[in-house]
Amino acid sequence: MKTRCKWAGDDPLYIRYHDTEWGVPVHDDQKLFEFLILEGAQAGLSWITILKKRENYRNAYDNFNPRKIAGYDADKIKSLLTDKGIIRNKLKIESAIQNAKSFLAVQKEFGSFDAYIWQFTRGEAIKNQWKTQEEIPSKTKASVAMSNDLKKRGFKFTGPTICYAFMQAVGMVNDHIIDCFRYHEV
Repeated sequence: MKTRCKWAGDDPLYIRYHDTEWGVPVHDDQKLFEFLILEGAQAGLSWITILKKRENYRNAYDNFNPRKIAGYDADKIKSLLTDKGIIRNKLKIESAIQNAKSFLAVQKEFGSFDAYIWQFTRGEAIKNQWKTQEEIPSKTKASVAMSNDLKKRGFKFTGPTICYAFMQAVGMVNDHIIDCFRYHEV
């Protein structure tokens, strides 16, 4: 039996996400954008709720194509507000559109979103050494800096806690507990 981070629980979807994705460094812009939108959608909810709706989000949001999302109009917003497969929160839907526009501006300025976002960890994954899940912070100086800069650039639903969850998900930090079998793998 493998030792996992406690949060993975016993849900097969959560276990698969923990075992294959969480904490693995991501450098693909579209994948980074997907996680940014999903982490914002998660605000006030549990990650498993979003994870269960992930495929629905991919369908509803044109596979997280930022160019398409940046062009969403009032009719598309109305359609998304009736889509039971996603979180039907107008502010979160509008933030995804605004974030797509800001994302494209960052890509233009930095050449890629990857080049921009990884600067907050100096281009390297931070490997923490937590013994228990309770030790893991909800935000750090890096996530606060990221949040402040994203907000200056027009991003929404990117507070320090959301940014830290994003950093964990895309492998900017390795927050697997040291006893977890994934700790040394990522």
